[in-house]
Amino acid sequence: MTTRTPQALLFDLDDTLWPIGPVIAAAELGWHAWLAERAPLVTDKYTVEQLRALRMTLLERQPEMVADLYQLRRAALEAVFLETGADVAHIDGAMAHFHTLRNAVTVFDDVLPALEQLRTMLRLGVITNGNADLEVIGLHHHFEVALASHSFGRAKPAPEIFLAACTAMGVAPEHAIYVGDDLRLDVQGAQAVGMRAVWMNRSGSTAHLDAGIVPDAICASFDELLVWVKDQMRHNKQD
Repeated sequence: MTTRTPQALLFDLDDTLWPIGPVIAAAELGWHAWLAERAPLVTDKYTVEQLRALRMTLLERQPEMVADLYQLRRAALEAVFLETGADVAHIDGAMAHFHTLRNAVTVFDDVLPALEQLRTMLRLGVITNGNADLEVIGLHHHFEVALASHSFGRAKPAPEIFLAACTAMGVAPEHAIYVGDDLRLDVQGAQAVGMRAVWMNRSGSTAHLDAGIVPDAICASFDELLVWVKDQMRHNKQD
């Protein structure tokens, strides 16, 4: 089967452009410390882990909130402030502080050099379920479109968010490639609407075999992604 020449390359953010686990862990601790200074009634009763458990319980009751994890965090915090009698005037500041900490990411070393080359070859975009702020992080200029689930109202792997991003970029799904680290949300989600999907698998995992998912490509780094994209461009020009 001849594959159409790619016109757009879209990316997941967390754990694709940067590792997110250490960032969130540090942000949670910093956020709790901030609350301890201004709303000790909250932190005297709830640890970091207990606040996280409350959010997960709320998400189980309202699964639609998966599309906006920032709002989930705020809703859980508002409930805790109300329960403990803490001063609700600090809620806005608490959320702003978490936003700052959550965006203190460090991109993988191979990402920026590859993006600089890729943006000369293809139009670049983003589809994310997270709350990363590309302007704060300093990467927004690389991407023509950045679609986040919290603003769109549906989260990956919903087909609507992939299709909306393609529409925003003015490309048909079959002309777009999606790159992400999550087999279900990213690879399956993109392939379901006719996009090609690259699994960014830095750890050498074989989880795709157990899951029965077949990415269009598997890359261990952005250097490998760059080689693969160049090959796709060259191969399809020859076709």
